[in-house]
Amino acid sequence: MGPAPRWEVVDLSGTVRELHERSIGLLAAHEAGGRSGRAVVVHHPVDRALVLGSAQKDDVVDMEACKAAGVDVVRRRSGGGAVLVDPDHIVWIDLFVPAGDPLWQHDVGRAAWWVGEAWAAALRPDLPSVSVWKGPMQRRLWSSLICFAGLGPGEVTLGAGPETPKVVGISQRRTRAGALFQCACIREWDPALLVWLLALSSEDRHLCEKALHTAAIGPDPELTEVTKRLFGALP
Repeated sequence: MGPAPRWEVVDLSGTVRELHERSIGLLAAHEAGGRSGRAVVVHHPVDRALVLGSAQKDDVVDMEACKAAGVDVVRRRSGGGAVLVDPDHIVWIDLFVPAGDPLWQHDVGRAAWWVGEAWAAALRPDLPSVSVWKGPMQRRLWSSLICFAGLGPGEVTLGAGPETPKVVGISQRRTRAGALFQCACIREWDPALLVWLLALSSEDRHLCEKALHTAAIGPDPELTEVTKRLFGALP
């Protein structure tokens, strides 16, 4: 079972670095007029990488710790904090809608609402209480550094309200061609390695890890099942 025919499905396998380049290449192809219409990109990483937001500086990373752990350091074109992409711990799917599509929204604060609603519908069999946050950006301690420490419009939480744990993080890249929503759905949440890879003092690492334990949660769904249900929930 796949999504409705109006969605082009792209399955990609490769390193996290390669997958980010290919996803941005898909956006560039729409800008150049070589592609049109909606697309859902299912990523199958073959390695692990610490992915920085577009505005983050390299000095937030402990490069020696990343090297010792065998974790690459990659930068994405969309904003937000760092995400540890580990195929055993997250489901990574990108959604693209062209400008002018009925799903396109000029209001950046509302643009990802439909994305969150689709993810929430896919996750409710595992987590009946999931909710989509439709309020303003919530800045929390460590949220400028780590994606899952904060909460943005359209992101999915376990329960309602700004203090509930996040399940799906969404970052957005907008161009004149359309909007690319890069989505990370947590399968299993353990922030210890993520925190270890950042350039923090021993005290801050302890405080950060303690704070992050309640910031997010993962239902540990099978990749194929949650992906299949997301396809069925796409507008």
